[in-house]
Amino acid sequence: MKHLKHVSALSGATALLVLSTVPAAAAPTPPAPGTPRPTLTAKASVSSVRVAEEFRITGESHDMPTGTRVTLQQKQGAKWVPLPASVNTTPQGTYNMRVVLGLEGRNALRMTGGEAVSPVVQVTVLP
Repeated sequence: MKHLKHVSALSGATALLVLSTVPAAAAPTPPAPGTPRPTLTAKASVSSVRVAEEFRITGESHDMPTGTRVTLQQKQGAKWVPLPASVNTTPQGTYNMRVVLGLEGRNALRMTGGEAVSPVVQVTVLP
């Protein structure tokens, strides 16, 4: 019985050691000095639309590979929620996305992809 207590205490200490080293190993490595960070721009074709009316979000990517997948996100409460709307960037580094929103009111939108996040775009959805 004493032997089992000793093993449990030892395995608990081992788990602590493993947990304390995981965050340091999982931390992202900073980009090399002089390496530009990827960026995205975003612009809505309109400032307001009616529910279920289509509009476009366009933008450019910089310092990311051609064909990078960019995804539309909508702020819902305090969280940014990815919407089922994604496109790949063109060889020129641009993207053009059709968007239809159903949430009435002022919508904060942004694009993400290639480790970049665009500035926020506001679109008001009218009833």
